[in-house]
Order: sequence, then structure tokens, then C-alpha cells
Amino acid sequence: MSPKSEKRGPSYNQLEAGTKKADPIQHQHAPEIQPYGKIAKLPIALDEKTCATSAENLNQLLADTMTLRDMYKKHHWQVAGHTFYQLHLLFDKHHDEQDELVDEIAERIQLLGGVSLAMAADVAETTMIPRLPRGREPVPVQISRLLEAHELILKEARTMARLASEAGDDGTNDLLVSDVIRTNELQVWFLAEHVVDVPVVRADQKAAAGD
Repeated sequence: MSPKSEKRGPSYNQLEAGTKKADPIQHQHAPEIQPYGKIAKLPIALDEKTCATSAENLNQLLADTMTLRDMYKKHHWQVAGHTFYQLHLLFDKHHDEQDELVDEIAERIQLLGGVSLAMAADVAETTMIPRLPRGREPVPVQISRLLEAHELILKEARTMARLASEAGDDGTNDLLVSDVIRTNELQVWFLAEHVVDVPVVRADQKAAAGD
């Protein structure tokens, strides 16, 4: 019998060992590669202190923006009354726009070498927006809560934008001014017009004349 004819296929043990290589490796644990609040220095021509300050400020803004985003989804689900359809759609549109801001803010934090907040429990501990009740509230209350949250975010965003500009962090300043501030201001306008007390069918001529 020739040596060639004596060759056999792989043994069962060899096949079993090969199959094991395709199994997912589960239940893995290891220390964090970067603790929260620490900066991984990236070559972006900003000093570490500037990056740390901007990342800290943006994480506060991120927590508040994530909270506002979720407020919009809550009100989207729970809105009631004769303006249900319009507000149901508006709240969802604003939710999606805030969700885009969340991603932009988180990416900026990571770009600065920081670690962005991500989990709901951490956001709840950090946000300055008061917690909402679980139950359903009237539309005027929903809108009032949203307007108050927007104002809080706009105040902190303007302060953070000035600090970033003074520190030479133009990227953070641009994000805050061009995206965060302008988006929130526009949403405030759309919301605020829903709580102006004007007649629906017949104008009040006496009020219009100033009598």
C-alpha cells in the first residue's frame, strides 16, 4: 500500500477542536480601559485641561439633552385632547432632533478624549432637569415642562460656548452655537406658540382695540 493511500481524514478530536474555535467567548470581564472623567490625550492641538473642562461641561449638557429627548417621547405617547394629532407628530419630530444632538454631543466628548455618559441611571443622577411624574399630564403642563427644560439647556449651552471660545476650543463652541443653541431655540418657538391664549373661531375685537 502506498503512503498516499494510507492518509486519512482528520480525527474526531481534531474536528471537535476546530469547531470550538467558532464558539463565542462569553462572560468576559476586565478592568476599564479608561475611567470616566479621565482624558485620553489625542493629537487635536488642545491641551489636556481644555479637553477635560469641555468634556465635563458637555457631559452635563448630554445628560440634560438625553432627559429632554426622553421627555418628548413620554409626551408623544401620553398627549391628549383636541390637539393630539398635531402635538403627537411635533413631539416626535423634536424627539428625533434631540436624539441627533445627543449623538453629536457624545461624539464630541469622545473626540476630546473623554468618556461620554451613556446609561440611564448615570443620566438620571447627573441631569439638572426635575424628574417628571410617571402619570399623564395635561397638554399645557407638558409644554410648560418642555419649555423650562429648553431654557435650562440654552442657559448652560451659552455659558459653555463662551468658556469653550475663551479656551480656544472652537469645535465645541461651534457645536454648541450652530447645533445645540439653534435647535433648542427653534423648538422653543414651535412649542411656545401652542400656549398663546388666542381665540380659535372669533376674534375678540374689544381686546384687539385695547378696550
